[in-house]
Amino acid sequence: MKKRRSLEERILLRVSRKKSAVFLRDDFEDLGDYDQVGRALRKLAQKGVLMRVGYGLYAKASVSPFNDEIVPVKNLPELAREALDRLGVRTMPSTYEREYNAGRSTQVPTGRMIGVSGRISRRIGYDGTYVSYERLAR
Repeated sequence: MKKRRSLEERILLRVSRKKSAVFLRDDFEDLGDYDQVGRALRKLAQKGVLMRVGYGLYAKASVSPFNDEIVPVKNLPELAREALDRLGVRTMPSTYEREYNAGRSTQVPTGRMIGVSGRISRRIGYDGTYVSYERLAR
C-alpha cells in the first residue's frame, strides 16, 4: 500500500517542477483547504525552500553563498515583474529606465521603480526592501 504524500510534500513537488520563480497561493488551492495551504507554505518558508514576498506571493529561495542567508533565486525587480504579470497587471519600463536607455541620463536605475498601466496597491519585496510603482499612460 502506497503512503500518501503530505500537503507540504505535494506543494514542494509542484514548486520543483515549475520553471516560474513566483507562486500565488491560488496555485495550490486544488491541493487543500485555504488554511492548510497557508500553513504548508509558511512551513516551507521557514525551511528556506520558499520566501514570502507579498500577500499570497511566494518565491523560490536558496541560501546565499556570501552570508548564508535565505534569498530569492531572482532579484527583486525580476520577481516583482513576474508577480505582476501573474496578477494580470501590465508592466513597462519606468521613466528612469527610459531616460537612461535613451542616453538622456547617466543615473543608472535600480530597477525597483516599475511602470504600471493601472492602479495597484500591493507591496512586493522582502527584508524591508520593496518595489515602487509609477503609473504610466498606456
